[in-house]
Amino acid sequence: MGYCFSGKVALLTAYSRPDKIAAAASFHAGGLATDAPNSPHLVLGPSLTARLYFGHAINDKGMPAEAIERLNQALTTWGGKYESEVYEGAFHGWTVPDSPVYNQPQAETAFEKLTQLFAETIA
Repeated sequence: MGYCFSGKVALLTAYSRPDKIAAAASFHAGGLATDAPNSPHLVLGPSLTARLYFGHAINDKGMPAEAIERLNQALTTWGGKYESEVYEGAFHGWTVPDSPVYNQPQAETAFEKLTQLFAETIA
C-alpha cells in the first residue's frame, strides 16, 4: 500500500512482482496518470495480475480530476480487478491523523476499504 508519493510505488511494485503481490492500494497519491512516457498508469496490462484499489482526494494538485479520469480509462481498458474512487470532502493527506486536513470519517472508510481488499484477496 502507498500514501501520497508511495502510491505510485505500490502500483509499480505490483507490476514488477506479479508472483509476489496479489493486491495493492493507493491513497491520495499523485502522479499516477501523466503525459510522461514513464507514467505509472502505463504499466496496466496483461502482466499485471494484482487486484488494485485507488482512493483519491478532492482538489489534489498531484492528481487532478483529469488525471483520475485518465487512470480510470486505463483501468477499464486493462480489465483487471480494481476500484477507484474519490473521497468526497477529503483533501490530500486526509488519512494522516496529525495532518491539518485529517478527515476521520473518510480515514476510517479508507482503512475499511484497505482491510476489505486484503481480506478478499489474501487467503
